[in-house]
Amino acid sequence: MGKKILVIEDNEQNMYLMHFLLESNGYSVIEALNGQVGIQKAIDEHPDVILLDIQLPEMDGYQIAKILRKTPDIDTIPIIAVTSYAMAGDREKILTAGATDYIEKPINPATFVDQIKIHLKE
Repeated sequence: MGKKILVIEDNEQNMYLMHFLLESNGYSVIEALNGQVGIQKAIDEHPDVILLDIQLPEMDGYQIAKILRKTPDIDTIPIIAVTSYAMAGDREKILTAGATDYIEKPINPATFVDQIKIHLKE
């Protein structure tokens, strides 16, 4: 089985596309539709990478990233923000919150998996 990737995303179309692209490239995908579920799945599953949307219900991606970074045993898992936030300062804000990298939406299917592979120890 390939590396495990946790996708925390509330938009069904975005989730479907990311899941399809990752699974097609041999990765095991764990889905979470909100932050609370995502944090628990990160603790339970110990994924190799976490893909994190910023605009989520109840708890935004900034809060989730900060919690993940303070949680023992999962605090070093790479977090890649996948977001439509593309204004000046948005990238720095999510990186400061604890993300390792940043991918803008809409994602580019031709480069998406390569952008994630950079953070996998394969």
